[in-house]
Amino acid sequence: MCPNGKKRKGDEGAEDTTNNDHLVTSDDQNHPANLIPSLCAKFWTLGWVTGTGGGASIRDDDLVYIAPSGVQKELMKASDLYVLALSQQTDLKNRVYLRSPPGGRPSQCTPLFLAAFTKRGAGCCIHTHSHWAVLVTLLLEAQGPGQDKVFEINNIEQIKGFGRGFQKQGNLDYHDTLRIPVIENTSHEEDLTEFLEEAMDKYPDTYAVLVRRHGVYVWGDNVHKAKTMCESLDYLFQLAVEMKQLGLPWLSNVPKVITSSGR
Repeated sequence: MCPNGKKRKGDEGAEDTTNNDHLVTSDDQNHPANLIPSLCAKFWTLGWVTGTGGGASIRDDDLVYIAPSGVQKELMKASDLYVLALSQQTDLKNRVYLRSPPGGRPSQCTPLFLAAFTKRGAGCCIHTHSHWAVLVTLLLEAQGPGQDKVFEINNIEQIKGFGRGFQKQGNLDYHDTLRIPVIENTSHEEDLTEFLEEAMDKYPDTYAVLVRRHGVYVWGDNVHKAKTMCESLDYLFQLAVEMKQLGLPWLSNVPKVITSSGR
């Protein structure tokens, strides 16, 4: 047993652990325990987390706040959240929780959230089941093997909502090409982890990974950046689907306009 709770093998239900309710009790609306339910309720209105799917996780220094599994995301409360300390995790399949609500289960996305926190130093990771994200993976799939592993788009203003990459300064320019890798779906969400990590290694500058016929994972240095990129990406996915319907290419050669400032 750790000082703040008991170790559980896997995530098959919750044991009677030390509740540590103080970890999810705060009057601050920006506290992770309040932000996650608030964000998920808003994401529900966008169709991103319907049917209990999808979710979000926020890292606050060493503490990680995780949405529960199988809960209507628009009805989630702070008391439903799980909390763990990154420094106490030695095995992603046997996680140590500081807080485990009785009768629940942490999100099946948990190991993927942790990958974003440990491999990218992210402060927030969001998973949506956006139908625009799913449609983009289907359009890529229709292009055939070898042309279905990465979504690429350039010369669109919303691309400027993305950072240049891990530990890099500044954001992309609208002339830049945004690349989002695609991984194959699996029957169990946690089994996606190794493929997500492989995609991170292959595309070190990406802030998102598409899961074919499933959805998308998006992460950022903090909640604001993760939310901004998630919204920007969903806009681009919808635009890409409509561009395809109109026969317009996602990649184009648009000359850069030189302004009086020389930029």
